[in-house]
Amino acid sequence: MEATGETEEPVSGELVSVAHALSLPAESYGNDPDIEMAWAMRAMQHAEVYYKLISSVDPQFLKLTKVDDQIYTEFRKKFEKLRIDVLDPEELKSISAKEWRPFCLKFDGVIEDFNYGTLLRLDCSQGYTEENTIFAPRIQFFAIEIARNREGHNKVVYTSVQDKEEEKGANRGEKEKTGEGEEKENEANEGINKPGETSM
Repeated sequence: MEATGETEEPVSGELVSVAHALSLPAESYGNDPDIEMAWAMRAMQHAEVYYKLISSVDPQFLKLTKVDDQIYTEFRKKFEKLRIDVLDPEELKSISAKEWRPFCLKFDGVIEDFNYGTLLRLDCSQGYTEENTIFAPRIQFFAIEIARNREGHNKVVYTSVQDKEEEKGANRGEKEKTGEGEEKENEANEGINKPGETSM
């Protein structure tokens, strides 16, 4: 076949891999709903993984990045009085961009995708729900969650899940004991009263 001088049709958005699509500059998409959905799905997956992590491991021992110490130190130096157990979205917005922006930019090149959109829980004792979640840059998520872990605020999630697991285990154990006891009693009764057998 001969090549024609015509340009080929652009590849459909459905055929472009999500990974490739997400790596392109945002300006090339405008407000493409497919791309927005892909970003939202990725942010939700990140949130689910993080919540499972703080539910299964004592958060005070978690290390979220290689530079947790630096992030925590810089965060608390810059935002010393910010209440992090229950965030107030209005307070976060009122902290001017001139404070957050320099903080975030310190981690450009240090934290991969430092400004990537991430879901952040407002009340750290609760899970990710529509009412309890805001959108934040990844470095802001790390700063607040590292502080929550180190200052013991996320421990409530871990202990709550562990308590539920212990209750389930105790209930399972009771059912097994009750079930075993009933089975042994039934076997004993059957052994005594089996038809056709005589007792001594």
